[in-house]
Amino acid sequence: MTWTERVKQLLPGAGFILGVGTFLAFLAPYQTHHLGWPLVWFYWTGLIAWGALCGEIGGRLLQRFVPGWPDWISYPLISLAISVPVTAAVLTLQALLGDPHPLDGWPVVLFFVWVVSAGITFLTWLIDRTKRTGQTAEPVIARTLTDKLPVRLRTAELHALQSEDHYLRVHTSAGDALILMRLSDAIAAASALEGEQTHRSWWVARSAITDARRDGSQAVLTLKGGIEAPVSRANVPKLREKGWL
Repeated sequence: MTWTERVKQLLPGAGFILGVGTFLAFLAPYQTHHLGWPLVWFYWTGLIAWGALCGEIGGRLLQRFVPGWPDWISYPLISLAISVPVTAAVLTLQALLGDPHPLDGWPVVLFFVWVVSAGITFLTWLIDRTKRTGQTAEPVIARTLTDKLPVRLRTAELHALQSEDHYLRVHTSAGDALILMRLSDAIAAASALEGEQTHRSWWVARSAITDARRDGSQAVLTLKGGIEAPVSRANVPKLREKGWL
């Protein structure tokens, strides 16, 4: 990874830290307004940065030792884990600034730090959830194709398209159907999926392939459900380059 790519990767996190730190500096909760500018800004931005680092470490440890824990457990645990080192940082800073907290006041400081930590962790969860939703969203097949299918096949996984004279056989995870449509139009409707035209009368979705073999001068792709799709000799180099064969 080049340094420019690394910088691009770090920018969103840095922007989040600066944004939240600046917001809290203006808000100046827990009587931190007496610090004045720019010290109050460095105070909150530094604490948010320290908390973000602790949260990153805590998240990685959870993924390593207890992977698969649901969000409703892992994120609250991370917020609690963040609170301890951030509380230590607050107590240290207050002592350095000449306003140390008495020992019996430490639990109160820990509670207020956890309130801020829980709010920021919840915001982080919302951002992470949005990212995951965007990454796992299924590609959409145009309705010009799905509307021609029987209702039972409209939400099924598309495996292949096979031209049969003036008709088109649509192979899916829930079965197949014969519809009146040109292969070229159906391929355009399925352009959101990763797939290739393997033969003048066949289009195949990459996710449907389970095996590939040579059959003389041609190749044959075995798909889910046992369907076999031919690969014309002209398409062999292209599919081999893509790693299909």
